[in-house]
Amino acid sequence: MMNKFDDNADGLKEPALKQAGSAEELEQALKDFKSSVDAWSEAAYSRPRMGTREVRGRSWRLALGWAMGCLLVAGSVSGGLIERQHHQEQARIAAQQRAAEQQRELRAQKTAGETDEALLAGVDSDVSRQVPSAMEPLAQMMSDDGTK
Repeated sequence: MMNKFDDNADGLKEPALKQAGSAEELEQALKDFKSSVDAWSEAAYSRPRMGTREVRGRSWRLALGWAMGCLLVAGSVSGGLIERQHHQEQARIAAQQRAAEQQRELRAQKTAGETDEALLAGVDSDVSRQVPSAMEPLAQMMSDDGTK
């Protein structure tokens, strides 16, 4: 009696029948696999999806960029204002120094004018005397004894 089962996997004794059945089964299995993959991908592509964007990943970069830009603008503006204030302060100090110098010059001219006037007045009084100061005692004696 022949053994009903042999060492082959499907139990067929004839290899030609085995290969023919195997090729048809393989082809059918591949067709089934392809159709299931096509159906799955069609279902995956046609299902409604939620659109999610990774906002958190870039939001801090955007915020940091704006913050740095604001700091740059604030620093530039404040630097410009400080520089302007410094120039105004320097101009004010220079104007005060010029005014003080003009005041000193006016005082010096006034003092020099008074000194010149006092000197001229002294010379005028010396010249306008009837009797020089060295001869004044003699002139007084003559006025006292004017009757003699």
